[in-house]
Amino acid sequence: MAELSTESGVPVATVKYYLREGLLPAGRRIGPNQAEYSDEHLRRLRLVCALREIGGLSLAEVAAVLAALDSGHASPVVLGVAQDGRVSTRPTGEAARAWALDRVRALLGAHGVHPGGPVDTADPSIANLVTVLATFHALGHSAVTGKLADYAALARATAEVDAGLIAEVGPARRPAETALITTLLGERLFAGLRHLALVDVVRTESAESWEVTEA
Repeated sequence: MAELSTESGVPVATVKYYLREGLLPAGRRIGPNQAEYSDEHLRRLRLVCALREIGGLSLAEVAAVLAALDSGHASPVVLGVAQDGRVSTRPTGEAARAWALDRVRALLGAHGVHPGGPVDTADPSIANLVTVLATFHALGHSAVTGKLADYAALARATAEVDAGLIAEVGPARRPAETALITTLLGERLFAGLRHLALVDVVRTESAESWEVTEA
């Protein structure tokens, strides 16, 4: 266990805790106070840490995800848990939510997702969209709706990249885990790239504006 701790960078106490919680399988007993751990234990431990520390999932959510991955029929579960973990439960005003739901319904209809039909607000993805848009509205930044179609197009392009990556992995190499990592950690990756791009664009536009003013 000391070697597993050193290799993973996870304290022994934390490793023991994950073992007790069933997030990490027990090692092969080789002595009264010794167990042997494999590369698979190390990979699993790193996955747990990634889901907890970067993905922000609770222990219960991590356990549900790992159980689903181990079952071999995990795609809906892992994607659902990953999305559930990011839906805010903070209450918003009814008027703001109604306004947001109308925008989401129009957006989905325009993209042929729910044309003219009911929108399932129990769907975590829909709930997330409604909550975020309602918050924009409450903060006085409703202008974001003018860019929803642009954001939707970017999201579609990103989803196609994700789907291609999952397909490349193939059924023999944990596609469900790839879907989870792509969805959960990939959003953190994309957020970082988006921030870097925005800083660069704003800096460039500010420099150009300064040059025009000086001229």
